[in-house]
Amino acid sequence: MTDPSSIERHSFDVLVVGAGGAGLRAAIAAHDAGAKVGLVCKSLLGKAHTVMAEGGIAAAMGNVWSDDNWQVHFRDTMRGGKMLNHWRMAQLHAQEAPDRVRELEEWGALFDRTPDGLISQRDFGGHRFARLAHVGDRTGLELIRTLQQRAVALGISVFMECTVTQLLKEGDRLSGAFGYWRESGRFVVFEAPSVVLATGGIGKSYKVTSNSWEYTGDGHALALDAGADLVNMEFVQFHPTGMVWPPSVNGILVTESVRGDGGVLRNNEGRRFMFDYIPEFFKAETADSEDEADRWYDDKANNRRPPELLPRDEVARAINAEVKAGRGSPHGGVFLDIASRRSPEYIQRRLPSMYHQFKELADVDITAGPMEVGPTCHYVMGGVAVDPDTGESGVTGLYAAGEVAGGMHGSNRLGGNSLSDLLVFGRRAGLNAAYAAARVRSAPAIADDDVRNAATAALAPFDGTGDENPYTVQHDLQDVMHKLVGIIRNADEMRDALDKLVELRERTTRMTVEGHRQYNPGWHLALDLPNMLQVSECIARAALERTESRGGHTRDDFPGTDDTWGSVNLLCHLDDDAVAVRRQPLPSMPDELRRLFDET
Repeated sequence: MTDPSSIERHSFDVLVVGAGGAGLRAAIAAHDAGAKVGLVCKSLLGKAHTVMAEGGIAAAMGNVWSDDNWQVHFRDTMRGGKMLNHWRMAQLHAQEAPDRVRELEEWGALFDRTPDGLISQRDFGGHRFARLAHVGDRTGLELIRTLQQRAVALGISVFMECTVTQLLKEGDRLSGAFGYWRESGRFVVFEAPSVVLATGGIGKSYKVTSNSWEYTGDGHALALDAGADLVNMEFVQFHPTGMVWPPSVNGILVTESVRGDGGVLRNNEGRRFMFDYIPEFFKAETADSEDEADRWYDDKANNRRPPELLPRDEVARAINAEVKAGRGSPHGGVFLDIASRRSPEYIQRRLPSMYHQFKELADVDITAGPMEVGPTCHYVMGGVAVDPDTGESGVTGLYAAGEVAGGMHGSNRLGGNSLSDLLVFGRRAGLNAAYAAARVRSAPAIADDDVRNAATAALAPFDGTGDENPYTVQHDLQDVMHKLVGIIRNADEMRDALDKLVELRERTTRMTVEGHRQYNPGWHLALDLPNMLQVSECIARAALERTESRGGHTRDDFPGTDDTWGSVNLLCHLDDDAVAVRRQPLPSMPDELRRLFDET
């Protein structure tokens, strides 16, 4: 039995779990508010999945279109989320994003420039104006580099390659966290009255995903186990364009910047099929040819955008429909063509990462020919239900920001809103976590029994006598979610998925891990799997409950959008260790914001 007194311990005012953009920004904000901050990351500092957000940071700075402002950005965000967004989060996001971008510039971020020397902004799907501040197609990398450099300069304590397996509580409030060093397997306890979750998404529950290995739903499950609610879990975004060939790179993201800079989608007949999927109110009345239609839609002054820049959920469904109709590419996707639209020099200057990615991984020169792309699990709109202004969950002392937090994006996230989301709400969560810690008169205690129980649970896979391998269980989980709770859903398949998830959960009790705790990836996966299963159950149960199609949730047995569901969010919570779903009315939007949607 593990002796709690022998376990490594650290004490902080604020502990931030996750070192992507949201975690780094939260840590910086908490430090600036006077807190002693610890930052825990599952991999190496600088390797967070934020680097895959390549296109840009959505912010209504008006550098390219002077008519852009926060009200238009707010309206675009709400419409993109099919009005299920928490209006206050969308408002704060739109209002504060420009300041967060300028802040990055002050800290050393090197943005692309307009001819006038302002920060350049590019087009992206669902945005009325070109508003994504960018660094070529490597914006996420520049954001991480800038925040990481500042965090290190401030002297924030960083614990790399360390995984948190359990949040600890005293009564109803947070007292800290329990984890282990991935290299040695040794346990570590963090004492902190405020904990900020910034752990990202859930993509590794799916077979085809753009997400990195860290995205196993850790933060979602930690919050759920601690007593918090998860909101909007049925809404999973399948990015329209992931690589589909060769198999070794299946799912790797192809940034929306390719389409924002002029790329178009074609089927195996060479036809630009997105013209067939434009909403009726947006269709051209006079276009008799592709060239004429192209000119009509590419008219930003009249709020007309190329159909490839429709919101991601709509483009993903269109690609899926083309493939199912037999008009897909040889390897089950469609063709993304920028070579016929832009010069090689333009492509290499604007999309250097994409050029090298396809050249090195698929032996395809995107300046000379099309790419094969298809939908890939990319982002979960659902996450911890938090207060919009503070980022605090329903559990005292527990905060969340970034992809692990829910409510901001409603049923569908617009491209570019993820990076501004993590900057705006990372800062807010960090500041308020620090303020709350400063108000705590005596730090909550961590009970020895809680530490012993956490250690026993972490070591359980080594004591197993069954014949289940964690890699086999994960493979089967990914297959279930891909086939039964994927881009198109129906009731029978989701009930089947829930039955299979019960079987998979039982199989995890029979997992056996061999070897020692040092450098043991099988053990690491065995500890991740309960989180993946719990989050997958939340997705399936909420998706079964919502009997309509909206945003990232499409049901072929309920293909239409139902207005009665337009004022309801679903919350997942634990009821005696079982996932339960309840309905919650949307918060009422103030009249001055509602009037924005009455304008033409």
